[in-house]
Amino acid sequence: MSDFIEIFGIAGFGYHGVFDHERANGQSFTVDVKLELKSRKASRTDSIKDAVDYSEVIRVVHELINGDPVNLIERLAQLIANNLLKKFPVKSVEVVVHKANAPVGFPVRDISVRIKRAR
Repeated sequence: MSDFIEIFGIAGFGYHGVFDHERANGQSFTVDVKLELKSRKASRTDSIKDAVDYSEVIRVVHELINGDPVNLIERLAQLIANNLLKKFPVKSVEVVVHKANAPVGFPVRDISVRIKRAR
């Protein structure tokens, strides 16, 4: 059986995009993550050392949102998934990158990319 940690709305400001104005001006991005893990030990010991520290998960995601620019949010999602799998004892991660202000020429509430990666 699996357990999950879900974090919604990790916000940051980045310069991701394919257009010059996106790279020059930047924009807000939000990310949701779902971590599949085993939490039985943490639930027994009640100790953070036996748990995935979600404040650290948020820090990693925030640094990538605000970090080096990429062209596509698909790439940003992949970088986030790779880093979470590398740094935390999780079975899989699901990452959703939201780009609400994507320059698509039509009014939309949100555009997002969702990926799931596993060990």
